[in-house]
Amino acid sequence: MFTGIVKGVFSVDELKKSDDFLQLTVQLNEELCQGLQTGASIAVNGVCLTVTDFTESGRVTFDVMQETLRVTNLGDLGAGSSVNIERAARFNDEIGGHLLSGHIHDTVLVSDIIRSKNNTTIYFQFDEQWSDYLLSKGYVALNGASLTIGEEVTDNRFCVHLIPETLEMTTFGQVSAGDRVNLEIDSQTQAVVNTVKKYLDKSIH
Repeated sequence: MFTGIVKGVFSVDELKKSDDFLQLTVQLNEELCQGLQTGASIAVNGVCLTVTDFTESGRVTFDVMQETLRVTNLGDLGAGSSVNIERAARFNDEIGGHLLSGHIHDTVLVSDIIRSKNNTTIYFQFDEQWSDYLLSKGYVALNGASLTIGEEVTDNRFCVHLIPETLEMTTFGQVSAGDRVNLEIDSQTQAVVNTVKKYLDKSIH
């Protein structure tokens, strides 16, 4: 499990691509490598990946399979690309965001960015199938960052408002219109909405 509190932006050091498979190596810092073991889970742009290898210098390698490449933006990465990183939550960790599984539902498209001195608003276009779960003031995870949806959710579009600290600690300080961003729906919202849907469906029939 993860909390959506990104620990920083790190660089893709190497990619090895083959048919429907990607071996991804990211350069991490000493702090994030403390206690690291093969088989550990790390969220890369919000995607829960398993560590397959690592070095003392902080080069950490992951295998990315076909389904993950299909659903996420990891296939868009190149050497030197920046990614959000979070280690898996541990017992007694503070939950500063909201609980995440690291299982991405889909990608959303950056449609517009409005920047001011102390605030940035980013708009995203999403697929119709997620419209019941993306609610004003509700939780959402974007590239692994726990965020609150803004006041407008219309025409398959929603926004988030970001403070300078979030821009500095995540890849959203570098994002551009047209970029694909990983989306994880809040699990509690999904459970409530699906329960209500089933109840209403039974009531109608």
